[in-house]
Amino acid sequence: MPKGGERKDRRVKARLAVVRRADRERARPAAEPVEPPRRPSRSLAMRLAEEVDRLELELAAARSRMAALEARAEIDPLTDLLNRRGLERELKRALAYVKRYGTSAILVYLDLDGFKSVNDQHGHAAGDAVLKAVAMVLTRQVRASDLVARLGGDEFIVLLWNLGAADAPAKARSLEAAVGRMTAVHGGTTLSVGASAGHTMLLPLDGVASVLERADRAMYVRKTSRRGAIALAGSAASRSPPVSTA
Repeated sequence: MPKGGERKDRRVKARLAVVRRADRERARPAAEPVEPPRRPSRSLAMRLAEEVDRLELELAAARSRMAALEARAEIDPLTDLLNRRGLERELKRALAYVKRYGTSAILVYLDLDGFKSVNDQHGHAAGDAVLKAVAMVLTRQVRASDLVARLGGDEFIVLLWNLGAADAPAKARSLEAAVGRMTAVHGGTTLSVGASAGHTMLLPLDGVASVLERADRAMYVRKTSRRGAIALAGSAASRSPPVSTA
């Protein structure tokens, strides 16, 4: 074939290749356009913000209810004093404070005298009235910085700050006297009880159990001595001659 024909043939083939590529491009499916991310509408954003606010309020309310329940778990429901659990928590704090700063504090352990007779003769409702009255009397005898708790039954604890060992016996006797002067009325009946109070200092190396045990022992020593004194007084009275009123 002549050279001019060869060149013409190459040009034709080149054009055919271009046409075929164009056909293939047209046959290929077009890529879908990528849309930019849409911003939430103003109304949707407001709804989301309101929902977040609502959830935060519900969470705060739930936390408040939990805190109230935890606080009530440390309160004696009858007297509104601290119960044993609340007392132990406060005693831990008090002992840590005494250890760190060397502050003086006295623990007074009171056990009621004659309370069982009130329950036996007048019923448990009468006993509850007496316990409430004792709680009020003890609370009035201490300062705002001091602490009064009910261990359970007819046992009470008083924690007195900034009171030295020399002043502790007189304070314990004054608490006994205050309970002894107290009366409670239930069902038209006037009720009264006594109290025996043992005391001990809070020491830097004390734990909650050790200080309570020491005060408990002191209380039983005091109760025994009071019973002995009452028995001696009764015996002396029985031997005394009658007093003439003539």
